[in-house]
Amino acid sequence: MKNLGVFTRALRNVSRRKIRVLLVVVALSLSMAILVSIPAGIMANQEAAKELKANYEAYLGDIQEEIKEAYTLLEVRYASGDFAGGGGFPEVGSFPEGGGFFGGGGGRRPGFFRSENFFNESLVLEIEALEGTDAVIPFFEKTEGTNQTISTPFGTSIEMLIPDYTIVGVVLDNQIISYYNVLPNTILEGRNLEEGDTGTVLLSLNSTDYFGAGMGDPVDILGNSFTVVGIYDETDILGLNRVYMSLSEAQVITGCEGQVSSIDVYATNENVVDELALEISALDENITITTYETRLSGIEFRAEMAEENLELAEATLSQTQALAFQEIGIAIVATSLIVLFTMLYTVRERTKEIGVLKAIGFSNGNIMSQFMLEGVMISAIAGLVGVVIGTIAAPVLSTALLPPITGINSNSVNVTSFVGRQVSLPGLSLSATAAIPSVELLLLVFIGALLLGALGTLYPAWRASRTSPMEALRHE
Repeated sequence: MKNLGVFTRALRNVSRRKIRVLLVVVALSLSMAILVSIPAGIMANQEAAKELKANYEAYLGDIQEEIKEAYTLLEVRYASGDFAGGGGFPEVGSFPEGGGFFGGGGGRRPGFFRSENFFNESLVLEIEALEGTDAVIPFFEKTEGTNQTISTPFGTSIEMLIPDYTIVGVVLDNQIISYYNVLPNTILEGRNLEEGDTGTVLLSLNSTDYFGAGMGDPVDILGNSFTVVGIYDETDILGLNRVYMSLSEAQVITGCEGQVSSIDVYATNENVVDELALEISALDENITITTYETRLSGIEFRAEMAEENLELAEATLSQTQALAFQEIGIAIVATSLIVLFTMLYTVRERTKEIGVLKAIGFSNGNIMSQFMLEGVMISAIAGLVGVVIGTIAAPVLSTALLPPITGINSNSVNVTSFVGRQVSLPGLSLSATAAIPSVELLLLVFIGALLLGALGTLYPAWRASRTSPMEALRHE
């Protein structure tokens, strides 16, 4: 019963000083919310860093595979098409060294502001007959748009194609699709094209508005009706609207039966690449061939970029953790000091009350227990409020208190590889997992609030218990 009396008195004293308790609870609860948010943010950043490392390792694996492919791949195209009207400018999307980041998923370069040239499909059979070929993959690409005459600074006029969309025809063969990845690999809705598909198309995300069609809708392409079976994330820097379909259907609807715009040739091994390139060049004087020598520098650059991003992310994560420990330490000290000064003021204010309690027989232990309970009660209320605030506001507070970790980005930068494959580079800014506190963290912070309350109250309670009754009763 005596213990119950101590608890009742402590509760009564807390409840009758509502304004003061409220102010203290607000200050303490903010500290508790910080103690919830910072560890939650750190754990979220650690998870994002782990994911980045896993993605980086997978990405390096892709690069190694790409390097192996690059040694055996020959990209066969017509010599860069001239602008209609002359000039001999290279097509947009090509680089002097044969590489670059232009081109959407699957790596086919866009027909943009250029005259388009095509091979006779019989060239595919001629290349397949050459010794040393492992795979020969034709592609068809044709841009539909409006021709416009533009005046140049040299006083001449050239006719340019202002594109509306680009039709990309690919060979829908399961073995080619699965091994060479000639289709986009960034499907957002639906599925990719498959072997045997007819009357179906894959739209780039930016082309859905142009065609006014979404997943499962019919779409009109050059007067022919197709069904949208998938939508992929278009990463073409030029922003062209792109439509993927089977090679044969692309040729038919454009009136280009038996024609292809480019051919990817894979040699059986890297030792026969140079000889095979010469033999292919001899088949048509208009052929231009790109081999691994013009791609490796770009591949190595992307590998170096990925490694630098990972190192930067790990370094900034360490800095962020160090800062987080400092902020947690400040919050703990602030919490303890708030309780300490509040209870010291309370003891000073209630000195006469302490004297009365001692005069009627209350022991030092009773007095100390009462003030300790009051401090712990206030801390418990603040802990509950702080846990609630921290649970709701942890994502915002952690972002405000912790610097972003360079190198982590859920929306990685997608680029087209030099061997016709779309890959993702690790990002350059933070977009980590949301800072959501775990139940264990919330419970730990609440227990911590009780301990800090007890610690901050310990000295004031001890001081109250050591107060002399006669001095306390004379206190004004």
